[in-house]
Amino acid sequence: MNAKIFTELLIKGDFKAVHSILDVMNVVDIALLLEELNEKELAIAFRLIPKDKAADVFSNMSNTMQTNLVEMFTEKELKEILDDLYMDDTVDLLEELPANLVTRILNAVDSSKRNSINLLLNYPEDSAGSIMTTEYVSLHQSMTVKEAMAHIKQVGIHKETIYTCYVLERRKLIGIVSAKDLMTMNDDTVISEIMETEIISATTHTDQEEVAQLFSKYGLLAIPILDTGGLMVGIVTVDDAMDVMVEEATEDITIMAAMNPSEKSYFETSVFSHAKNRIVWLLVLMLSASITGAIITRYEDAFSAIPLLVSFIPMLMDTGGNCGSQSSTLIIRGLALNEIRFRDIFKVIFKEFRIALIVSVVLAFANGLRIFLVYHDMKLAVVIGLSLIATVILSKLIGCVLPLAAKKVHLDPAIMAAPLITTLVDTCSIIIYFSIATQVFHLN
Repeated sequence: MNAKIFTELLIKGDFKAVHSILDVMNVVDIALLLEELNEKELAIAFRLIPKDKAADVFSNMSNTMQTNLVEMFTEKELKEILDDLYMDDTVDLLEELPANLVTRILNAVDSSKRNSINLLLNYPEDSAGSIMTTEYVSLHQSMTVKEAMAHIKQVGIHKETIYTCYVLERRKLIGIVSAKDLMTMNDDTVISEIMETEIISATTHTDQEEVAQLFSKYGLLAIPILDTGGLMVGIVTVDDAMDVMVEEATEDITIMAAMNPSEKSYFETSVFSHAKNRIVWLLVLMLSASITGAIITRYEDAFSAIPLLVSFIPMLMDTGGNCGSQSSTLIIRGLALNEIRFRDIFKVIFKEFRIALIVSVVLAFANGLRIFLVYHDMKLAVVIGLSLIATVILSKLIGCVLPLAAKKVHLDPAIMAAPLITTLVDTCSIIIYFSIATQVFHLN
């Protein structure tokens, strides 16, 4: 739908046409369309959304839009939306709202829902408990398929998913049954006969990134969440896992680019916040680069004797930084996907060492040949060639070891990414270069 045409219909007051358009649109597309409107138009348009779609559209909106709407809602409108929102979506909303609006929302929901919300809000940030929902279908193992289907028809409308049902015995999870099994089995089949007892689950304090990885590994639609006593308290659904994957990927990308991560989108983040998120790392990297400058100053005599040496510094530093970044990027990806673990460190080092040998020899030969043909100086070609070999090997080893070390001490491996590794490799490459040059040209 064209946002301009939609806005014109709103301004003209053709609310019947607007309602008809919203009635046939997908909820995600509606949320994206409403982002193009100003606050006044947003309030009018949202009230024209069919009631059965309103909560789903609201849950797909940005935090800024949700906040604006909550501020404009009447108490009746707020209660209607909250009654239709799933628990995890309500908690996500509350985590982003200012305190006065949180209080208003908690006052608008009934006491049982308020208690559930407070329970979910108390789980540690980034834990499975903080992203789970308590709305799932539970069954008894003594039920027949017919009884289970009747139960799902009765309560399913209020649950986030009915594709997987959970068999509980005194709140303890003993099995799971898929909707496919229930629809294909005879009505008199007992649930205990068809339930699966090998269950993939997580606890409330499991890191949400680990939970997301379980979805990727086992191809699940939902994962049951157990408390410390082994009792089932909720589920995490695949849509929430996808949100976690996006968040974690965004965080890794920003950290790898030497920026502090932000939960807001690019346009929602102010210019000042963008600058604040970037400047700290830039200051650290700028000041650390002064170490490289100090090392170069120590070799002024070498410059004076052979000025041409200076012209190869950028090439060596860039090559080292690029090689280190290649290795670190692959290792960080491997760690994120659980393809690589810290116990694999020596296998990784050996593999990267062999890769570095091949890469460095090719680069050294190509550069050495170019230098000899251009400058007719075999010693200079040897210095550059040896420096390249040593720099590439060292940078690739640094690039693979630092992310693994960070993971071992429970730091984000992305911290040890391109900017930091490049700065460290720059320093090492300069030391290697001038150490070799002083020996070959006898500049001591």
